[in-house]
Amino acid sequence: MSTEESAVTTPAKTRAARMREPLASDVVKATAEKHGVCVRPFTMEVGDTDTGELRYVPVPCGSTVESVCLPCARKAKALRQVQCREGWHIDTEPDFTPEPPTEVQTELLAFRADLVAAYRQETDQAEADELREEIQGVDEELRQLGMRGRLPSIDLPTKKAVKRSTKRRQDAPNLPRRKVAKTTVGREYAGRFRPSMFVTLTCDTYGPVRSDGAPVDPSTYDYRRAARDAVHFSALVDRWWQNLRRVVGWDAQYFATVEPQRRAAPHLHAAIRGSVPHDVIRQVTEATYHQVWWPAHDEVVYVDRMPLWDGDRRVFVDPDTREPLTEWDDAVEAVEDPAHVVTFGRQVHSKGILGGSEEAGRHIGYLTKYLTKSTGEVVEADTARQKDHHDRLHAELSVTPCSTRCAVWLLYGINPKGANGKTTPGHCKGRAHRRTTLGLPGRRVLVSRKWSGKTLVDHKADRKAFVLEALAAVGIEKPAPDPARLVWRKVDSGDPSVPPRAHLVMHAISERITWKAEYDKALLAAQSPPDLSATSLAA
Repeated sequence: MSTEESAVTTPAKTRAARMREPLASDVVKATAEKHGVCVRPFTMEVGDTDTGELRYVPVPCGSTVESVCLPCARKAKALRQVQCREGWHIDTEPDFTPEPPTEVQTELLAFRADLVAAYRQETDQAEADELREEIQGVDEELRQLGMRGRLPSIDLPTKKAVKRSTKRRQDAPNLPRRKVAKTTVGREYAGRFRPSMFVTLTCDTYGPVRSDGAPVDPSTYDYRRAARDAVHFSALVDRWWQNLRRVVGWDAQYFATVEPQRRAAPHLHAAIRGSVPHDVIRQVTEATYHQVWWPAHDEVVYVDRMPLWDGDRRVFVDPDTREPLTEWDDAVEAVEDPAHVVTFGRQVHSKGILGGSEEAGRHIGYLTKYLTKSTGEVVEADTARQKDHHDRLHAELSVTPCSTRCAVWLLYGINPKGANGKTTPGHCKGRAHRRTTLGLPGRRVLVSRKWSGKTLVDHKADRKAFVLEALAAVGIEKPAPDPARLVWRKVDSGDPSVPPRAHLVMHAISERITWKAEYDKALLAAQSPPDLSATSLAA
C-alpha cells in the first residue's frame, strides 16, 4: 500500500482524541507505581573517594500520603503494620539495658564541667561566647560517641519555676495507685494464652450532631471547647497512659493512631500489650484529665490594630500606648486557675485480642487504615453543612494558641516565648491552625518506647537483611559499599549536569524489575522440590 493510500484509509485523529491520550509523564508515573518506585525522588550526588566515580542517585521522598507518592506511602504503611504486629503479643521482655559509659565519654564530660565552671566565672562577654561555642562542640562530640539524654544547662536559672499543685481535682474520681513494675509483657492464662487489648477513646460531646458530623444547631455547638480539646488532645492521651500504668502496676506498652471522627474531633485507636479489665479501662478514662496552666485567652484584645515590634526593647508593644505587652513568664506566674481542662468522652470501646488470630490481623489493618491519607483527605467535607462546620471550627482554631511560642498569644496582649521581629501577630505556622488539619495532632502514630524493642530504622534493616539472606542462598551477592568512602551531596535544582527526574525514575524502574526477578528466583529456590514419587504420579 502506498503512502497516499494509507493516508486516505487511516483518518487523522481529532484534537479531542489526542487530548484524551495519556501523557508521557502519566505513563512514567503509573509504571513507577506498578513496580513500587518513588515517583518524586530527590537527587543526591554520590562520589567515591577511592575510584573518583561520580554518579547521581534518586533517593525516595519517604512520603506517607498516597496522593503525594503511592509507592512510598504503601511501604511506610507496611512497615508500620510489621511494627504493630511484632510488638503486640511478644512473650519476652525487650532488652534495653544501657551500656556503661566509656572512658572517653567520662573524660569529655569532666572537660565539659571545667569549661562550664570557667564560663560562669568569666566576666568578658567575648571570652564567654568563645567558651559557650567550645561547650557546644563538646556536647556534639558526646552525642556522636553514643550518649543520650539531656545535659545540664550552662546557664543558671534566673527565675524560680512555677509549681502547680498535683492534688487531684475534686470533680474527678480517684484512682488506685500501684508501684509500676518494669515488666511490659502481659499475663499468660492457662499456660498458653496471652491476650492483649484494642481500645478506642473519643473526645467529649460539644452538642448533638447529624449523621454527617455537622451540628444539629451550630449556634449552641461549643466550638471553643472543641478547638481547645483538639489542640491539647495529645497531652490528654499522655496523661491517660500514665494513669493506666499506675493503676495496673506494670509498664503497659501501646501502638496507637489518631484519626478524626466525622465531626472533625480526634479519637484514638490503640493496641495495648497485655490484658486489662474493661472496668479498669473505663475507670481510668473517666478519671483522666489534663489541666492547661496557661494565661486566660477567652477574649481577643487586638482585632483591628495589631501589636508592634519594638526593635530597641526586643518586645512587642501596644500600638497606641507603646507599652510592652505582658511577658510570658509573668503572665503564667499570675495564673491561679487552669485556662482549660480536657477530658475524654463517655464512649469507650475495649476488646480483648489473641495474638496470631485472624481478628488480630483485622485490627492491625484497622489501626493503619488511614495512615496513607492526609488529615485533610480524611475530614474532607462533602456537604454544605460539613463545610460550614469546618469553617467555624477553623475560625475558632485560628484564635486558639497552640503552644507557648504561638503568635496567637499576641492577640491577647501576651508576648509568647521566642517572639522576634519576624513574628506576625495572630499568624502561627503550627499544624493546629491549618484548614486541612482542623487542630488534629501532627503525630498520627504513637508508639511506646518498649513496644517492639526496635525503631522503624531497625525494622527496615530487618527486611533488607532478610532479602539479602534469601539472595545469598541462591548465589546472588549484593555487597554493600563502604560508607566511609562515599560522599553524599544534595544537588541544586538548577544544576545542568544533573539528569532529569524522569531519567532517574526510569533507571530506578529498570533496577527494580531486575531486583524483583532475582528475589523471585530466590523464593522459588527456597521452596521444596515437587514430590515426583510413584504415589503422587499415580494420584
